Amino acid sequence: MRAGTEAALSRVVIVFGAARLHHAYLFANRRANRMKVLVHDGIGVWLAARRLNSGRFVCRKDARATLAVTRAQFNILALGLPWQRIGEAGVIRVL
Repeated sequence: MRAGTEAALSRVVIVFGAARLHHAYLFANRRANRMKVLVHDGIGVWLAARRLNSGRFVCRKDARATLAVTRAQFNILALGLPWQRIGEAGVIRVL
């Protein structure tokens, strides 16, 4: 999580080959209480960070895995809610 914009961008290029326009790339620390998002907006890239004071983001345990999320799932994830449980029309459902 110490990576800045250039290091995060190079990681995206290594894994995906390039940073695609209008895509967001999420990075989370091992404790899942910090998240960074790298976005290529067509003009350049920007990096934003989010830290939870309590609780943790609900993430996959495999650190090397890549995962595609929907816009609704991303919005829920950025709020720190259980993004895997989002269903139709943005409603969180219990599994």
